[in-house]
Amino acid sequence: MLSVLTEIPSKIDNSLSIYENCINLLLAYDLRQTAIHVSMVTKKAIELARRFDCDIEKAETAAVLHDVSVIIPNERRVEAAESLGIGLFEEEKNLPMIIHQRLSRKFASLYFGVDDKEILDAITCHTTLWQNPTRLDMIIFLADKICWDQSGEPPYLETLNAGLDESLEKGAYATIKYMMDNQHKMVVVHPWLFGAQKYFDSLFEKN
Repeated sequence: MLSVLTEIPSKIDNSLSIYENCINLLLAYDLRQTAIHVSMVTKKAIELARRFDCDIEKAETAAVLHDVSVIIPNERRVEAAESLGIGLFEEEKNLPMIIHQRLSRKFASLYFGVDDKEILDAITCHTTLWQNPTRLDMIIFLADKICWDQSGEPPYLETLNAGLDESLEKGAYATIKYMMDNQHKMVVVHPWLFGAQKYFDSLFEKN
């Protein structure tokens, strides 16, 4: 097993909140930008949960932990996933960066004691979404996309916000549609994206 996986428990202080422990863990691995991103996503997730009548505490917990596994370098994520019993898609093996959403679910459960399936599921699909998403799934997905961790403004932000002015589902749909319309720019297209596209097409295209 990777040494980082065995080191994590010693870096968690049970007297601190999940948020404090997560930020401290990221900083311990010199991931300051990720820590900033997590803080921003958490604030946005809480805002969206209030706006769209979703459980605020669940949204906060999922947002705090959505990127906790990025302490595993890209080149070690396949190994880490396999050591934790995560069966991978070929697309994930070809683009290990995307594995972090599934590793973060494992971290949330193993190291932070999260056992709420709705929270764990929202962490699991926060990059790609998937078919039949819950409102919490969509909130964490959108918070992550709004507060993206690259420079400048997300190119889809105007479309996303226009969708949100109508509904949470329309905001998610606008974002998935943008991603799929630009899939030629992606290294791989995760299978769950197709499931999300199918779901939203069936929800809105018939209207």
